[in-house]
Amino acid sequence: MSDTKLKPILPQAHPPAWLGVMGGGQLGRMFAQAAQAMGYQVAVLEPVPEPAASCPAGQVAQRLVNAGYSDAAGLDALAAQCAAVTTEFENVPADSLSRLAQSVFVAPDAHGVSVAQDRIAEKSFFVSCAGKSGVMPAPHKVIASQADIDAIDDNLLPGILKTVRMGYDGKGQVRVKSRAEVQAAFESMGKVTCLLEKMLPLAYEVSVLTARGHDGESVVYPIAENVHRDGILFTTTVPGPNVSDESALKAQQAAQAIVAELGYVGVLCIEFFVLTDGSLVVNEMAPRPHNSGHYTIDACVTSQFAQQVRAMARLPLGDVRQHSPAVMLNILGDVWFEGDSNEPREPAWDEVLALPGANLHLYGKDDPRRARKMGHLTFIAPTLEQAQQQLNAACAILGIAP
Repeated sequence: MSDTKLKPILPQAHPPAWLGVMGGGQLGRMFAQAAQAMGYQVAVLEPVPEPAASCPAGQVAQRLVNAGYSDAAGLDALAAQCAAVTTEFENVPADSLSRLAQSVFVAPDAHGVSVAQDRIAEKSFFVSCAGKSGVMPAPHKVIASQADIDAIDDNLLPGILKTVRMGYDGKGQVRVKSRAEVQAAFESMGKVTCLLEKMLPLAYEVSVLTARGHDGESVVYPIAENVHRDGILFTTTVPGPNVSDESALKAQQAAQAIVAELGYVGVLCIEFFVLTDGSLVVNEMAPRPHNSGHYTIDACVTSQFAQQVRAMARLPLGDVRQHSPAVMLNILGDVWFEGDSNEPREPAWDEVLALPGANLHLYGKDDPRRARKMGHLTFIAPTLEQAQQQLNAACAILGIAP
């Protein structure tokens, strides 16, 4: 798919050029590994102390720039080294991306990131392009004062009160049933500006991973069906067992319309709710590779990270075909602890890896903590049922309730 919102075509960045990434977490690590497999060199900017071993991406990158995300000298050093720069998380300051863009190609750009990191801007954007995407967000209202609480329409309750910025993995969100609960939640969040979203009859959640190139071409991956536990992604199943062909096509078309309207370059993940009546509601977007897209490493021709490399290097986008049904399991630090014990022990990876179709990805974090993302496990198989059976067997080995 192509569109008319094109930027001037820039020369491609060929290996062994340097590519930069803002952020040193696991997404930066997997980006670096994909870039290096294609012959690139990688520099990571991350405000962590030495040694690099404390930073998942720093363990594998050729250079680690120890600097804050707003540090001018660090940003200038990254820009001077690299042919292009990307980000591994949406909360990097948009102003920093703007500074980098003065001297180097940045994908995604400051505009796309700034929209995604502010729930009010994000919802306004979704509404503004609903005519082209065919989907709307849930009914919502900005809550910034007592007057806003007093003016809440009864129709918006029960709902979820969310902080406008810095919310992820269920953080900064409270379910509310009444104005009194909204007020209590608003005060517990320090009275920062929030968004109240109406709770809708959810059947399931899907995420759509898409990528758009500098030339306006876009691709979209198969629809992923997600299950969350305690606000953190638990499993991703592709193809989604409950996703109809009609819902899949509508979500894919909506995602491509949204990424084109945003004028975005890079990998973008958009989460949608499928309601009990079959209708589609757009929830939020992440301007980067996404946890629900990790299955693409083992189950698709082009992984989401290789796609990120292609987009920022202005190369043709890769084939998004899925060659095997897949189920991905997030591995949290909990599996290092047995029962209520506070003494970590290594999980039985040998037993897990003995299961057919098992692909283990650990992120190099040496401090397992409960609820901390430590890795993921993807099972691929000839059928989705077989992949799910192996995932259930892995959960039993790791002590995870299936």
